[in-house]
Amino acid sequence: MINSTPLAGTAAVDTPGTPAADSPAPERPAVDASAHASQRLDASVTVTGETHSRVALAGVSVTLLRSLWEQYGPLMFHQSGGCCDGSSPMCYPAGDFLTSDNDVLLGVFDIGTDHPQPIEFWMSREQFQYWSHTHLTVDVVKGRGSGFSVEAPEGVRFMIRSRLMETASPFV
Repeated sequence: MINSTPLAGTAAVDTPGTPAADSPAPERPAVDASAHASQRLDASVTVTGETHSRVALAGVSVTLLRSLWEQYGPLMFHQSGGCCDGSSPMCYPAGDFLTSDNDVLLGVFDIGTDHPQPIEFWMSREQFQYWSHTHLTVDVVKGRGSGFSVEAPEGVRFMIRSRLMETASPFV
């Protein structure tokens, strides 16, 4: 079962008097989370020595990512754990965010239906030390996140839902 409680720093807050709260959202295609609630796509296992996926996509995330792939081409995620929207997964065109030895590849999703459409999910090594015991599910919620993540113009944002992993080896 997936924990529906967002991690600290992932809740959207609109304060009266701010543009996000006072101005109507632009017309965008609606994301119907209920239509995809039971579907989930697990990433491949990429952490050396492990046998279980650490990250998954909720069905609604797969649907949105396929649409974003059509607009932007190949995509990637990075989870930094920094300030502001740093605890939200950021989705970029593949290669627009440079990864290094300071990042861990947690998994690769294939969202393709008739040909491969791989999406890598990266996390900063420092953040992985804190989250090494958790399984992450990338979900979609209404609201505005960071302007740097490609879903921002759609009026939705990616959000992490987490649960403790029952089996994960090695923990860091």
